[in-house]
Amino acid sequence: MESARGTTDEFAEWVAPHASAMLQLAVRICGWADGDDVVQDSLVRAWRRWATFRPERGSPRAWLLAIVADQARQRRRHKPEVLGEPAIVSFEPDVDLERAIARLAHRQRLAVELYYFVGLGVSEVAQVMGCAEGTVKSTLADARKRLREWLEDS
Repeated sequence: MESARGTTDEFAEWVAPHASAMLQLAVRICGWADGDDVVQDSLVRAWRRWATFRPERGSPRAWLLAIVADQARQRRRHKPEVLGEPAIVSFEPDVDLERAIARLAHRQRLAVELYYFVGLGVSEVAQVMGCAEGTVKSTLADARKRLREWLEDS
């Protein structure tokens, strides 16, 4: 099969270096049960839109992660919130970081997930989120403040 940009093999090769980050983000946002499905949906969408990718607007990684974030957001919107399936368990028994992160506003949570758990820098987080680097920095600062407040209360 071929798109305007290349073959499925070329697409698979293009995506391969970013597959683990895509899965990690999907699992962080949606949990283990839906992570694979979110990645598969994202790959289908990316394949269909591959011809629209523009390297001057951002890296392939940022473009693919933006698609994953959007697909995960859509899946979460159409599914009831289920807490108690944390992707990573907190080391402190009295601190439930996963539950606190789940309480953040969507943009704050996405910034936290991308920066701290996927390991993107501020500029790549900005590309994925479609905003300025300063916005990412302030979003992360606001998220840290909220998390600190919630975790100190628990």
